[in-house]
Amino acid sequence: MKYVTKLVLSVMVIVGLGSQASAAALGPIGLDINSLREWEVKNSSLGGKLLLSDSPEMVADDGILYQDMVQGDVRLFFYHVNASRDVKKMGVILENKGHEVAHITVSRSSLGGPGYGWMTVGKETLTSYLAGSPAYQIDVPPGGMVPLSASISENAILPHMLIHGIYDFTADRPITVKVLMLPVTEDCVKFSRTAKVLSSDRWHLRGTFEGANRQLSPVSVYDPAWDGAVALTLADNEVDVYLKGIDATDGTEVVNYGNYGVVYQILLPSKSGGRIAYYLAPRGGDYAGAIGINHPEVNWSPRATPLDRIYFGNNKQKDFAFLGTYDSGDPLSFTFSPPGASNLPVKLIILPQ
Repeated sequence: MKYVTKLVLSVMVIVGLGSQASAAALGPIGLDINSLREWEVKNSSLGGKLLLSDSPEMVADDGILYQDMVQGDVRLFFYHVNASRDVKKMGVILENKGHEVAHITVSRSSLGGPGYGWMTVGKETLTSYLAGSPAYQIDVPPGGMVPLSASISENAILPHMLIHGIYDFTADRPITVKVLMLPVTEDCVKFSRTAKVLSSDRWHLRGTFEGANRQLSPVSVYDPAWDGAVALTLADNEVDVYLKGIDATDGTEVVNYGNYGVVYQILLPSKSGGRIAYYLAPRGGDYAGAIGINHPEVNWSPRATPLDRIYFGNNKQKDFAFLGTYDSGDPLSFTFSPPGASNLPVKLIILPQ
């Protein structure tokens, strides 16, 4: 298989990439990405429960956007736009209906917005999440209610603004999580006691899903001398199936179209004997995200996708994000998650040099 490359003297593309060849940064020019052989992987669940709150996405009324009782390892992913004419705020309340103190450890958190540029907010939120954050502890007394994060409700959300958050936490006892939209002058805890559950929109992108974390591992080790250019498709509901769950507010069976909130660990073992370039190519339209790169010599992680602009994806032949060139045989993995506001699927392209 032949590959066409060019030298590119673009500082923006090669900044932080050390001695990697600028020819590799130009990308898979001449390849029909959609026709690349799919690299066969084993898709395994690493557990965790996902609470997805994205319906109604456009929130015109005050109330509970989503709620459920959970315990153990949980990820909350919320994404909502103030579609009213008034200034609002959001709150996330943890309620302990038990008889003993509930201990919650928030291990990773990211809050984006409020902002008018929805793709910018989505990209910034995911980038911050992948970069990591200090852990903190919450204790919820029996019969008590405590905010998941006070900073969520400190933001005034003007009409048409998006607020977006991703929070990973572990609860040692059952707690009820309530995601709220409310008037900016109201107290979140007091409001949550009498708030009604809002109806979902027609996309019904909310619910509780098992398998918040996935691991993709190749069935066979990649050999750059023999395997040629291959692709790994993510979040397409064919190669990579969408999670199915339950909307706990009404018992409806739901599908997480896009696998938003799911975090993938993509293992990329390879045989020694060459160098391999990796790219991310959006296939569903406008896309603005980030990806974690786990390699002994990498210090530019997470990496924005794309790096040189907010979003890309209109040109399916030329839009791709260069993720680096690495010696085959090196330990390498990527951390991927579908970013809020972006379109799926995407393809990870593996290209020997």
